[in-house]
Amino acid sequence: MDADLEFRNKNMRKAGKIASQILKLVCEEAKEGVSLLELDNLAESLCYQYETRPAFKGYDGFPNTLCVGVNDVVVHGIPDNYRLKSGDIVSLDFGLIYKKVYSDTAYTVMIGKVNDKVKHFVQTVEKALYAGIAQAVTGNHVGDIGYAMQSLVEENGYSVVREMVGHGVGYELHEDPYIPGYGKKGKGEELYEGQSIAIEAIVNMGKKEIFINRKDGWTSKTKDGSLSGLFEHTVIVGKKPEILTVW
Repeated sequence: MDADLEFRNKNMRKAGKIASQILKLVCEEAKEGVSLLELDNLAESLCYQYETRPAFKGYDGFPNTLCVGVNDVVVHGIPDNYRLKSGDIVSLDFGLIYKKVYSDTAYTVMIGKVNDKVKHFVQTVEKALYAGIAQAVTGNHVGDIGYAMQSLVEENGYSVVREMVGHGVGYELHEDPYIPGYGKKGKGEELYEGQSIAIEAIVNMGKKEIFINRKDGWTSKTKDGSLSGLFEHTVIVGKKPEILTVW
């Protein structure tokens, strides 16, 4: 690993630690009666407490610190005054900038009493993320990550979203390569030692098709109205994957 990668990854480890601490605190406040804007304001205030900056706010004009997804929202939902209800699921996607490097992570929280089918769905999405991470080793390919996630998801009767994918992350929020949640073994770009990537499991309980809300240009939803779940970690590729955003 060259010196620049070592220097960058040192800062990325610190960035990942802070990002995961902030997301954990936000997830703990995601309860019945709490509004999405309240969670967003908390995340932003915590960024400044930790002497970091929100990565999403202002990115291509995105207006907030968190991307939130309640129930059938897939990704890039804009926080508003909606108050969480028992039975909801909400994905909280968060990124920050620390010493010129980015960290990106997401978690789906189940609110109040959630039925067993929904619990199984959310747990499967999380398991899919870790199945993908297990393939983030030197010499493997992007397709190995996607294949591992897709296989687990489809075995459980769910579907992987095609339009939204993971990505490289480092000095920019979105870098090459794209890391789809689907793929074929041995296909795609080869992974190298010290490479930093954001692996995302973006999964629908029903069909894979989504659409973008024309009013805000950001919020994506499932076409069939089914639930969608999101889990994400920033990872360094090596002989063993190193998760930087441990929850």
